[in-house]
Amino acid sequence: MKNLSYIFILTSTIALSACGNTKGERALSGAGVGATTGAVGSAVTNGSVGGGALIGAGVGAAAGALTDEDTIDLD
Repeated sequence: MKNLSYIFILTSTIALSACGNTKGERALSGAGVGATTGAVGSAVTNGSVGGGALIGAGVGAAAGALTDEDTIDLD
């Protein structure tokens, strides 16, 4: 079940991380979304909330920094 939650966290974070115009803005918003998603996912699956938040923040920040504004456009 924990592996499923990490897959959910990764998928959700990547899908929602590209909010912003600059790489820094996307990385920051991705980290926030990822941390929240990771913490919630870990809490639901009785995992480490802090660990889930850290993993989610890292993945979200990386996804936000590595995407272009034109690649993922949620408007």
